[in-house]
Amino acid sequence: MEPVRITTPLTKDAVAGLRAGQQVLITGRILTARDAAHKKLIELLDQGMGLPVDISNQIIYYVGPSPPRPGQVIGAAGPTTAGRMDFYAPQLIALGLRGMIGKGFRNTAVTEAMQKYGAVYFAAVGGAGALLAQRIRAARVLAYPELGPEAIYEFEVEDFPVIVANDMYGGDLYREGRKQYALDKGEDAYA
Repeated sequence: MEPVRITTPLTKDAVAGLRAGQQVLITGRILTARDAAHKKLIELLDQGMGLPVDISNQIIYYVGPSPPRPGQVIGAAGPTTAGRMDFYAPQLIALGLRGMIGKGFRNTAVTEAMQKYGAVYFAAVGGAGALLAQRIRAARVLAYPELGPEAIYEFEVEDFPVIVANDMYGGDLYREGRKQYALDKGEDAYA
């Protein structure tokens, strides 16, 4: 099956066409943020203040890139475990965040927010940070430079490879994989 090609910003219509298990190539601009930046964003919202970046129809890549070597745009840029952002994600999804990229499964609050507001979670291959960095054409810090690699960056990406792990319909690649494994072994996946 050919990968689905999407271009950012990520509209709700584009999200509606994605299903768990699909391979996707992303081209355009995506944001980055990890735990420290997410904490700062939520603190601003809790204080009734605006965010330093517009997250509406955006994708946030959970990554803390390493410094670039001479001649490189960015160093290794592999995904961070998404569960570390689960506490913060539902509030950002409610504000219009359409996509997230990370590794590992998401909790129920996040998947319910994705279904309610129309968002998607993409999985990127962990341990492939150097290869993924080759798909990043430009990088610039947008907010929180004091956080170093955990600052909020804007990456310009071309054919950035991901897989839809959770879609807006409740499809969950991790759950389905566990079920299939259990069926193959003749076991109960949730015993």
